Amino acid sequence: ILYKGDGLTFRSVTREYCCGFSEYLLTAENLSSRRGIAASAKGSLLSKGSRYGYSRALSIVLNCAVQDGIIPDNPMKKLTRFERPKRPESDREYLGLEEIRALVKTECVKPLVKSAFLFSCFSGLRFSDVKALRWDDIQTDHEGRKQICFTQQKTKKKEYLQVSDEALKFLPERGAAMGEDIIYPLSSSGFTNQALKSWVLAAGIKKRVTFHVARHTNATLLLSLGVPIETVSKLLGHADMKTTQIYAKVIDKNKREAVSKLDGLTD
Repeated sequence: ILYKGDGLTFRSVTREYCCGFSEYLLTAENLSSRRGIAASAKGSLLSKGSRYGYSRALSIVLNCAVQDGIIPDNPMKKLTRFERPKRPESDREYLGLEEIRALVKTECVKPLVKSAFLFSCFSGLRFSDVKALRWDDIQTDHEGRKQICFTQQKTKKKEYLQVSDEALKFLPERGAAMGEDIIYPLSSSGFTNQALKSWVLAAGIKKRVTFHVARHTNATLLLSLGVPIETVSKLLGHADMKTTQIYAKVIDKNKREAVSKLDGLTD
């Protein structure tokens, strides 16, 4: 079977081809690992994340071919879970309460980035949703509590999110802004993350923090405060409970590490 694409058509990509491609990824060399070493030396194998990424990329292309009517179905979907590369469980970076307090006390060269990030920490909104948020999106429900009525940029679904008073504290001054005006007119995620990096370092935090860490922080905060995982899943707008369970594993790991610190105290 040809894996480099020479003479390959979409109709040639069968279940057998996809299965063979998955097997090939198990022994494929990570060419980037050979940089700076002798040409004759052999690099390391692809990581689990890379294998999953290449497999997913192929599946996305095949889905596009199905949508365009080139092939009737995606053969990657015919592989069993044992035949396709598994998605590795990533370590979800997040901030603890003391780290959040440190950020609140630390000045940021981009005050809007600071308020947007902290708002996300206490609301769980993604960067794309925070960036698109308008003043009209913040409404008052029948009980007098604030909620956000917005369309998720990722899923395009209409959502109603209850928002805490803690999150509302980090809204910028509205001034004369109209209802249709954007609350957080942020630059691209790249520029925003660069501002975050210097702010986090100034606060004495050594973790690698991007804007998405705010969403992870919201999830772990809620779970550590005893909020049921089903409720957290709904608040974050997860389509699959398995996504939320990753955060629960983080909390369980922290509990085990905390308890283990008691070991040997009386030896």
